[in-house]
Amino acid sequence: MFDLQGFGALLLSGATVTIQLAVTSLIIGLALGLLGATAKMSNIWLLRKLATVYTATMRGIPELLLVLFIYYGGSILLMSILKKFGYNDYVEISAFWGGVMALSIAFGAYATEIFRMSIQEIPVGQREAAQAIGMRPFQTFYRITLPQVWQIALPGLGNLFLVLLKDTALVSVVGLKDIMYQSSRAAQSTQQPFTFYMAAAIIYLGLTMLITGFMMWLEWRANPAARYAKKISRQSTHSQSTIG
Repeated sequence: MFDLQGFGALLLSGATVTIQLAVTSLIIGLALGLLGATAKMSNIWLLRKLATVYTATMRGIPELLLVLFIYYGGSILLMSILKKFGYNDYVEISAFWGGVMALSIAFGAYATEIFRMSIQEIPVGQREAAQAIGMRPFQTFYRITLPQVWQIALPGLGNLFLVLLKDTALVSVVGLKDIMYQSSRAAQSTQQPFTFYMAAAIIYLGLTMLITGFMMWLEWRANPAARYAKKISRQSTHSQSTIG
């Protein structure tokens, strides 16, 4: 059942590609989410509408279709632009960057709402106090808003990242050599699909457990009050045991 018949290295290389795809999409998606949340809370009507259209559209389109649209449609759009400059050869977007664009856009749409709700959780008086002491808008956002938003949004973002990790499997349909691509290739070569798809499931499960543990650590680091309370409780317990 667990005899990989020499395909173990391919599965590990696929896992590396999957991790690279997920982390790259996460970084870009977080930036898009922050920009989208800022636009949604802007005083400029056009920015609010554009952000609303972005989130409503991207959350309504399945990620698989988004991957296909960007991979094939992006190549067509790029070739049509290059033809205007006299370049007539075939141009193709790489499967990796096509997947990054699709997953980042989808992640950013969901992250926009998480960031927006997190910002709204912060009392308005804190921003008003920052303005009263002469802080500029960027300083207020960086020193007052962002640290608290990070703490509030972290659990939701962690769940989104787990979904993003599993959605990377969709990019295999356009030829990205990730876990699903390599496991499918091994299954076809050996005629043992159960073995290799089970191996892929175990790899995804292992990555999910690692990410979950890391997110729990980040949540603990982002909550100094909880760390301090736990430290006091531990000291109190130690003192009581010493006295007893």
